[in-house]
Amino acid sequence: MITSPAFAGKTYGVYGLARSGTATVAALTASGATCLNWDDGEAARTAFAGPLTNLHDIDLSGLEALIVSPGVPHSAPLFVKAQAAGVPVICDIELFAQARPALPAHRVVGITGTNGKSTTTALIHHMLAAAGAPTRMGGNIGLPILSQEPLPAGGIYVLELSSYQLDITFSLDCDVTILLNITPDHLERHGSLAAYAAAKARLFTMQSPFRTAIVGWDAEAEHDVLDEAEEPSIQFIEDVDAGNQADWPALQGPHNLQNARAAIAACVALGLTQAEIAAGLRSYPGLPHRMQRIAVKSGVLWVNDSKATNADSSAPALGAFPRTHWIAGGRPKLDAAGAVDLAPVLPFLGDVVAAYLIGEAAPLFAPLLAPHLPVCLSGTLERAVAQAAAAARPGDTVLLSPACASFDQFRDFEARGDAFAALVEALA
Repeated sequence: MITSPAFAGKTYGVYGLARSGTATVAALTASGATCLNWDDGEAARTAFAGPLTNLHDIDLSGLEALIVSPGVPHSAPLFVKAQAAGVPVICDIELFAQARPALPAHRVVGITGTNGKSTTTALIHHMLAAAGAPTRMGGNIGLPILSQEPLPAGGIYVLELSSYQLDITFSLDCDVTILLNITPDHLERHGSLAAYAAAKARLFTMQSPFRTAIVGWDAEAEHDVLDEAEEPSIQFIEDVDAGNQADWPALQGPHNLQNARAAIAACVALGLTQAEIAAGLRSYPGLPHRMQRIAVKSGVLWVNDSKATNADSSAPALGAFPRTHWIAGGRPKLDAAGAVDLAPVLPFLGDVVAAYLIGEAAPLFAPLLAPHLPVCLSGTLERAVAQAAAAARPGDTVLLSPACASFDQFRDFEARGDAFAALVEALA
């Protein structure tokens, strides 16, 4: 695990004892710190192997910091209590930033954006590893970064960073930063699109001057995300020469072209050769539930894009294949006015044969889509798969790209994608 003498002899509160919280406790304790640990959930407290202290009931003023799970809102009573006591509220990413001076010489790549950050993070990590560079991947993807072994000198840490994490990170000076895009999301947490964009832009403001900042045109043009950055070396994603996308089996669709361009720019900045970059793009296997090819049955390609939980992320997926049967729906995400907005997908419906709608969104999506293509009110994923299988012909694609959260019918997007894969595998 990653430890640091900077933590020794200090006392921290750790609020939230899921994966990142338990990794934080282990790393701080191994560094010689004292941890006061709490989770409001009884199940999490029962599963936790260490000592517990109800942080709601104690004076927090003696803490070096309160480390919270990124999902804890700023309005949470303990968050407010810590701030009132003058105690910094941070997450494990800030601890990693503070631990960096004690680590062997290394570089850090930070990736954020509303859509595509997991794929871009995993792609950069894969390209580095394929080229023989020592690398670790963490942050909002994979294992908590503090739980992983430190890299040797010359290593590169590749971190996916959410707006929640960036909101409570203050000193992460990345060698390469990437902001892919900004579309409305998590507005219930941030309060406005401007505040959400400002959280993303923190990735640039924490950078030292002249380090590489890779950004999408729209994010900069619409939100001025580089305004507070100190003289970055700027690379716009859309300016990157990506080569032939047809050579990358796991990176189809216009959204994955953007992801690949961002990854290419990062790897160029990190010193990879064009041959190493091309080989990494070709061999990238893709992530589960993100444009994942499940099977070809009776000449029909079945693709699991369950991670697409909003219209902006589903839209480019619909442009990736000719003759697509689209399975969509779940718990819809509403705009600031409380309405369903499918405008992002409308320009991509030209190759969509039909939509098969499931979950709570089905009756809301149907009138918006019916003027453009045939719509089936399938209701359940099982029925949608059966209807699409009956309608599809060889050469077609059946795409699960829900444009919705999963919580009406499934535990999470992974469970939804796994259910889809099981239904496809059961087809004759």
